[in-house]
Amino acid sequence: MAGRFQGRVAFVTGGSRGIGKGIVELFAEEGAKVAFIDLNEEALRDTTMQLKEKGYDVFSKVVNVTDREQVEKTVKEVVDTFGSIDILVNNAGVIRDNLLIKMTDSDWETVMDVHLKGSFYCARAAQKYMVERKYGRIINISSTSALGNRGQANYAAAKAGIQGFTKTLAIELGPFGITTNAVAPGFIETEMTKETARRLGISFEELINASVANIPVRRSGKPADIANAVAFFADEKSSFVNGQVLYVAGGPKT
Repeated sequence: MAGRFQGRVAFVTGGSRGIGKGIVELFAEEGAKVAFIDLNEEALRDTTMQLKEKGYDVFSKVVNVTDREQVEKTVKEVVDTFGSIDILVNNAGVIRDNLLIKMTDSDWETVMDVHLKGSFYCARAAQKYMVERKYGRIINISSTSALGNRGQANYAAAKAGIQGFTKTLAIELGPFGITTNAVAPGFIETEMTKETARRLGISFEELINASVANIPVRRSGKPADIANAVAFFADEKSSFVNGQVLYVAGGPKT
């Protein structure tokens, strides 16, 4: 039985671990040809091998999303390899958490560059091909931190920026058959949240338990939870859903 993304090409940034890997796996399982990029060469190699062993058609490459030339060259390579880019997921992200008084210029600039400049470069490069085909799905990964979170002035500002970026692309690209939406995860068990636990000086299990206590559904999120939301926006049938931010956090966020 053909999957819902049969014949489609998905391009995922930061696709070798955590949420990105979950998204890549879902698209592959649902029949898409998947291209994914990452800076982590070892994780990229491992994920590529795992997917190819399952018989999936994938393209992977070490790329820095903050390098415009690398991004544009890779997007063209994917189109030359698979014929198109139908779905773009801007997932690549980093954290450099600290209180404002301790936050360095580098902490701020690194987070802004990866999340905002990276999403801008990838969306601008991919939309050219989407406009030609009069079809596209762009899904940006935001965060509940966009609503404010202690120790994350940089990350919160970047993720709030992602939401404004999303809504503007929805307006500009909508007439060309391209929708742009965002998924904003709450607490998800990933390498990034393990890093948060280390910063706080607690075990990952302790962080999970503390987080779950404040989540109405009384469980933590998994990468598959975010992948399912991304798939909804990426679906051909979701063409009337545009410029939306979906919080996937086990409860309401305001």
